[in-house]
Formats: sequence, C-alpha cells, structure tokens
Amino acid sequence: MIMNIIEKIKELNIGEVIENVNLTSYTTYRAGGTALGMVFPDDEIGLIELIKLLRSENIKYKIIGRGSNLIFNSGLYNGILIKLDHFDNLVIDGNEITVGAGYQLIKLATRLSRIGYTGLEFATGIPGTIGGAVFMNAGAYKSDMGYIVSKIKVITPDLRIKELTNRDLDFHYRSSFLQKHPDYICIEATLLLHKGDVDEIMQLIDDRRKRRIASQPLEYPSAGSVFRNPEGDYAGRLIEEAGFKGKKEGGAMVSTKHANFVINVDHATGEDIKKLILDIQKTIKEKYNIELKIEQEFVE
Repeated sequence: MIMNIIEKIKELNIGEVIENVNLTSYTTYRAGGTALGMVFPDDEIGLIELIKLLRSENIKYKIIGRGSNLIFNSGLYNGILIKLDHFDNLVIDGNEITVGAGYQLIKLATRLSRIGYTGLEFATGIPGTIGGAVFMNAGAYKSDMGYIVSKIKVITPDLRIKELTNRDLDFHYRSSFLQKHPDYICIEATLLLHKGDVDEIMQLIDDRRKRRIASQPLEYPSAGSVFRNPEGDYAGRLIEEAGFKGKKEGGAMVSTKHANFVINVDHATGEDIKKLILDIQKTIKEKYNIELKIEQEFVE
C-alpha cells in the first residue's frame, strides 16, 4: 500500500516526489526518523489534486516549511510531507509585497531591507518560510507578522482558494487563525511595508545580529526559543532559575548561553528533545505554578 500511494502521487505529475525521506535534513534540530514520502507541488492546482488523492486513500499528510518548529521522533512518519518550496513568487509593487508561502523568511527580510523597506527587520534572524511565519505569527523585538500582513491566500478545508484579511487572521502573540484552523493552508501572503533609510535599516539589523551571536547558541542545531514568554516574565529566566542550564537528555541539552534554547549537541533524537522540553515544562509548573506554552510542535 505504501509504494502504491507513492506511485499514485507520481502519476499525478504535479511536482517532485522523494521516497523514504531522512528527516534530519529537513528540520533545524537535525533530528528525526524517516517519512514515507515528501512532495514538492509545482502550483496550487497540483497541491489541491495531491490533497484530494491523500484524503481519498486515507493517508495522513502535513504541510511543512523549513522544519524550524518541528520535532519528529526517530521512527517512521507514516504519511506524506508536503513542502511548498516552489511557491516562491515575489512581486514588489510600491509598499505592497506579494510573496509565496514557500519563500524563506530570512531571505525575504534581508532582500527587502537592502533595498530600503522597513518593517521586516525583526525577521532577519528567524528561520522558516513565509507560510510558517504567518501560521506562527513569528516575531521578535516587539514586532511580528501581524503588524505587516494585510492579507493571505489560502486553500480552505473544502479545497477552495480564498483570501483572508488581517482582521480574519486574528493575530495575537505567537498565535493566529491558522493555528486554530490547521486545515487552512497558506499559499501566499501580501505584506505592507514602508520605505526607510537603508543605512539605518542595515545598521539595526547588524546590531541585532551581533546581539544574537552573543546571546544565542547559533552554532548548534535548535529550533529557537522553546517556550513563549509568560506574561510579565521570561521563560529563559524561569528555566535558568530552576537549574536547567546545561542539563542533558541523551544528545539534547539546555543551552548554557540561553536557557530557552534546547540544542542538539550529540546526535539527539526527537525523543531526547521532547523529554527534555516536557521535563522543563513540568518542573516550572510544579515550582512556580506557571504553565509554559511550548512554541514547537511534536509530530507523531
């Protein structure tokens, strides 16, 4: 049956298909087992056809971006992963930027900043894709996607193509309509940015880059901040105070540079990472009665 579904996908002729995918190459943690297959649809019509097929065959599937918030276990993901890398159109029309969901966020932020657009400087250090950034309402430095997204194009659960406005997207801190309605698939976003002084923009980005290098363990595979900051406090401060800095679980470790980072220091498995994260969450709840919200997703 497994090979049967792969062959059926190939027969659709909608884009590249890879079998028996090693997931360590597709997550920023560099951890995970294998997936039955990964598909790179060429366009939205192909994506819709693929989803129709997978639903008809009762095969589970998941849309993924750069894998920057995903934790797969070391076994088999018994389904199909869909990557929208070919959804990478970019149209710059005055202050309106229309960009495909598969476009890399850092690449976009850097490109636009260099030609004098301001408003996306916060994203020059955030790995992931535009679609993932909208889904997570990714942000930093007291800004996020909710401030700049005017509308997005989605595929709805009944496989229609529809526009959702900023108001529809219900952006809040690291939250959006898409998180609560994961059957909607973002395929394109329109951003509203403004022109600024290129030198000032690039100086700000450079200053922040130096701060990240000094304060974050960027030399190790990770998925960035593990927990959202609780209101009025910092997750990293609580984790450090609870004695977790440097704590290991298998090949995973709480960074000694920034306690809200779990890093892969020695061939960590997804299970190592998950156990360490859940241990931190449980301890903080017991010690401070604070329920830390996990920003990352455990994929079964």
